[in-house]
Amino acid sequence: MHDVRIEVETSYTPIEGEPFMSEQQKNYFRKKLICWKQDILKESVETLNVLQADGDAHPDLADRATSETDRSVELRTRDRQRKLISKIDAALSRIEDGTYGYCEETGEPISLKRLDARPVATLSIEAQERHERREKVYRDD
Repeated sequence: MHDVRIEVETSYTPIEGEPFMSEQQKNYFRKKLICWKQDILKESVETLNVLQADGDAHPDLADRATSETDRSVELRTRDRQRKLISKIDAALSRIEDGTYGYCEETGEPISLKRLDARPVATLSIEAQERHERREKVYRDD
């Protein structure tokens, strides 16, 4: 299998004050998301290899229990990775349709610092905090 690796351009970092979601910013975030996805897929292949290699039956009960615990952790990790890839794909789609970087709740631009730290963000910090407060209220009931 041919491994094509996209690198994030390190000489450019989006800054406040330049036109929001210019082509340069979109390209920056597109490359960042693709690199992140590639890293996750690589880890996923490694996880599969670990799971397959550890598939042997262990005669010792303690070894078998440890192996099952490790397998459970690996499977949960893989599920989180699958969900994250879905979020990355959705973010890449938003870049293409022009909605990337804008809060789904308010329509306002999400700060570049937030997008750089969490490129799959769909809510501004304020909207995310409101969402988390509402979630906490419903959880506490």
